[in-house]
Amino acid sequence: MREDGGRTLKRILVTGFSTRHVVLSARRAGFEVYAVDHFCDRDLRQNTVSCKKFEELSELPGLIREICETFLIDAIIPTSGAETLDCLPSPVLGTDPVTAGRFLDKGFVQDWFSDLGIPVPPLARPGEFPAMLKPLSGSGGWRNTVVNSADDIDAWREAFPDEPFLLQKLVQGIPASVCCVAGYGRARALAVNRQILRGEGPYRFGFAGSITPFDHPLQEEMISCAERAAAASGCQGILGIDFMVSDDEIYAIEINPRFVATLDTIEAATGMNLVKIHLDAFQGVLPDLTPAPAQYAIRRILFADRPCEVTDDLSFLSSRVADIPVPPAMFEEGNAIISVYGTGTSLAHAQEALDTTIRVVRQHIR
Repeated sequence: MREDGGRTLKRILVTGFSTRHVVLSARRAGFEVYAVDHFCDRDLRQNTVSCKKFEELSELPGLIREICETFLIDAIIPTSGAETLDCLPSPVLGTDPVTAGRFLDKGFVQDWFSDLGIPVPPLARPGEFPAMLKPLSGSGGWRNTVVNSADDIDAWREAFPDEPFLLQKLVQGIPASVCCVAGYGRARALAVNRQILRGEGPYRFGFAGSITPFDHPLQEEMISCAERAAAASGCQGILGIDFMVSDDEIYAIEINPRFVATLDTIEAATGMNLVKIHLDAFQGVLPDLTPAPAQYAIRRILFADRPCEVTDDLSFLSSRVADIPVPPAMFEEGNAIISVYGTGTSLAHAQEALDTTIRVVRQHIR
């Protein structure tokens, strides 16, 4: 239990499209945890008192109200898809919906970074190809695509009708992110991460994992820009700033005004508990320094390369995997199956551990 502004926090509801990473962190912090989630995987069910599954985001408010009324929830932590919900029945510990909504608009973010003097990929001029097409809203990067002609733009519009987008010039580099905690006009960077993208297929820019720490000559520049942006954003608690970084340049890509998908590797690499740090921020308490990582941690999401199924309960691998499917589970080609981890004192050792677990997991995918 925890005192928060005179209130005792014991029962926390985590809600959004994917909540497992925050739920497990909250459990490790000692809370009684509940979830409203799109997946309700095996390990999420095992670590919550109650887990409600939804198909459409429009179902969220009703399910949140149901859990809050049944279990007398003390606080709600929103994740992706729930950032802009308001008028909820319990106190929300997250960035306020209006501020979060602004930063979910990539057009607003493009101008906002520029006004802060933080480099962003320039907008492409009409008819300038190739270009990166991004929907103005949405997370995870799965609808981002490179377009080489007006016909490519028309094809994307046909797939996602009435969806506004922007076009940026292509910039070369490695996708990276900085996790920060912010509050009351201050911010502290917690970790620099390399992001792993799917790399192929129609969703090749979709998030597929992370590596913490990300050793790069420009990591201090990324930290400086991220802390400046996080402090100025008005966001509260944990948030992430995404970058593209080359040997000599960084470009800010977006702000995620919610818990970061890199939480797993950050906590494994540093030993921090991000839910605890998140709650401390609402009391005006931020870490004095960016913590030094104790080891390397890698998370890799495995995607189905064909229609397949998992008929075994993989909970026996729970120290090395997450997002464990409830068997029997069927997957279409391209679906996410499970998250796999590797840790080690060097990046090579962490990669070796990851590869070993991937081989074990693949034996159970049929």
